[in-house]
Amino acid sequence: MTLLETTAFATPRPAAALPTIIQGGMGVAVSSWQLARAVSQARQLGVVSGTALDAVIVRRLQDGDEGGHVRRALAHFPVPAIANRVLQKYFRAGGRVPGTPYLPIAKLSQHPLAKSLELCVVANFAEVWLAKEGHDGLVGINFLEKVQLATPSAAYGAMLAGVDYVLMGAGIPAEIPALLTGLARHETRSLDLHVEDSTARYSVEFDPEALTGGGLPALQRPRFLAIVAAHVLAVYLTREVSTRPDGFIIEGPRAGGHNAPPRGRGSLDDDGQPIYGPRDDADLAKVAAVGLPFWVAGGYGTPERVADARALGAAGVQVGTLFALSAESGLDETLRAQLLDDQGGPGLQIRTDPLASSTGFPFKVVTLPGTLSDATVYEERPRLCDLGYLRVPYERTPGVLGYRCPAEPVATFVRKGGSAEEAAGRKCLCNALTANVGLGQTRRDGYEELPLVTLGTDLDGVTALLAAHPGGWSAAEAVAYLEA
Repeated sequence: MTLLETTAFATPRPAAALPTIIQGGMGVAVSSWQLARAVSQARQLGVVSGTALDAVIVRRLQDGDEGGHVRRALAHFPVPAIANRVLQKYFRAGGRVPGTPYLPIAKLSQHPLAKSLELCVVANFAEVWLAKEGHDGLVGINFLEKVQLATPSAAYGAMLAGVDYVLMGAGIPAEIPALLTGLARHETRSLDLHVEDSTARYSVEFDPEALTGGGLPALQRPRFLAIVAAHVLAVYLTREVSTRPDGFIIEGPRAGGHNAPPRGRGSLDDDGQPIYGPRDDADLAKVAAVGLPFWVAGGYGTPERVADARALGAAGVQVGTLFALSAESGLDETLRAQLLDDQGGPGLQIRTDPLASSTGFPFKVVTLPGTLSDATVYEERPRLCDLGYLRVPYERTPGVLGYRCPAEPVATFVRKGGSAEEAAGRKCLCNALTANVGLGQTRRDGYEELPLVTLGTDLDGVTALLAAHPGGWSAAEAVAYLEA
């Protein structure tokens, strides 16, 4: 039995057939509502990325909301006054004047302002609502466990839009099942914070009724899938009802984005990449013995590998790269065309960079000229931290938190208790990932934030789809290929 079935008063999601294919929740808005909607309409699980959606939505609004999509979604937000405040502050008819910086938004903190919570709830609602518009397919949202400060309000916004699945990786999401159950009843919920060198316990609290004014009907609780790399963690999360997810995604080191660090001493090869070995392969038989449905990810982007996964007891696979390069992807069109051209020509070079992400997790980076993968381009970028999604809290004094990020200016990071060694080689993923989807910031001095692209190293499916569709492919064509 899952937590969904055993917790009294939870409003469970109606039973439905499990998807064979889960489209990965990638980057910042690479897994856009357009992509998730297309996959969902193909009767598989489309997933939107839940990372930094507040920044994404306000930048779309400042760019004029082409097509009126954000405004159409916000017209259905259950508390119109909140949606109207967001529109009044950020919408620019006709878009920004070229070269004008985007308006800033407040960074995440333990005690956010009401306007920050409103924006987070509204943004997650809008992305999920658009992905679900006009069909009855399943839609999920992907969160990073590392971005803890946003999780309660972001999840609530997605649930207001009727999200069917919540997926979470990049950490140990032990508190999420109970969080979702409470949010479905509009209960005040808190989430423990990982605070470095703390002498006390800290948490972030979210009160849905204080934000909305109350009176909303109970929500359906989405199914929760924990993204893990090891069968040991899967077993751990199922020991208690309160931590038990509704299923797992078992992600290997070939997957794009963040990877789990190698088990053991974590040595590097001659190219400076982490060395993964047999200990880093999850024992799928032990995962299957847990008794919950699971999907496998990282190197399963062909129909043959889908069949292999099913033969091992998996419900199916999670695939990212094929969908990141599809027509509905949020990836900037120029970048997408360059990636497809490189794959059709000399081939793509993809490294597992142990330093790029300030999370401390290895991160897949595509080597592309003009992006932060180029050492010269990286060195020319002024270091700053103005979005701050990957900042981590630390204890300034007992009871008082500060926030730091190894990608911020080195002197600032060191002043906050970090080390220059920890800051070396770190890249500002927050700004780079927004640039990947055409929403990069323009600085007042004229500097424009540049991309940093991530893909998985399994490109067999990309090669096959390029051969069948030399001009590129749709998400529906990617689904059909995987189902063949």
